[in-house]
Amino acid sequence: MKIKVIITGATGMVGEGVLLECLRDPGVEAVLLLNRKPGGYAHPKLREVLAADFQQLAALESELTGYNACFYCAGVSSLGISQADYERITYDTTLAVAETLLRLNPELKFCYVTGAGTDGSEHGRSHWARTKGRTENALLRLPFSAAYMFRPGFMRATPGQRNILSLYKYVAWLYPLARRLAPNYVSTMAEVGRAMLEAVRTGYPKPVLEVRDIVALAHGKVAA
Repeated sequence: MKIKVIITGATGMVGEGVLLECLRDPGVEAVLLLNRKPGGYAHPKLREVLAADFQQLAALESELTGYNACFYCAGVSSLGISQADYERITYDTTLAVAETLLRLNPELKFCYVTGAGTDGSEHGRSHWARTKGRTENALLRLPFSAAYMFRPGFMRATPGQRNILSLYKYVAWLYPLARRLAPNYVSTMAEVGRAMLEAVRTGYPKPVLEVRDIVALAHGKVAA
């Protein structure tokens, strides 16, 4: 299948890494970036639309039609913001975008980036983990053609990435050791992007993908 994908969060580390894999993949026909600010990338199969508020997309609906996949990589850290703001950005905004795109593209396949430690039970102690879990569960209830929740851990950035979290710049040298000692918590950014593309093309046996699932799918396998 030829993939026509909408990507959110391409001005962040995960979204940019996923974007780079989409631009490299010959099976991706078109990429639309839904951003709050310009991403700074140019490519023959790339377009970009800007929205100050992802919960107010009515004026952009004609631009958001005709796609068969969405890689939702937008998000925010829970550090330094109130629980109400975190819920608004993580849950309310994500669901607003997902519901709009599904209405415009009924055959859409949706991949959502959460994170290792997400609490699918919604009853744990951590507010961020509960909120992410509630978001995952709500997305899985929507009638997408398919939906997959990605829970990456530590990711090695793709060479050439511009948007890398400061922490990752300082600890990147640990990646080879971490990959050997804790393979269930470590992947490359490229593997996350490739796994999303494979999920759209071939699917995966379960809707929630932990790190070991992401790595396996990126290499055309199913995690043991």
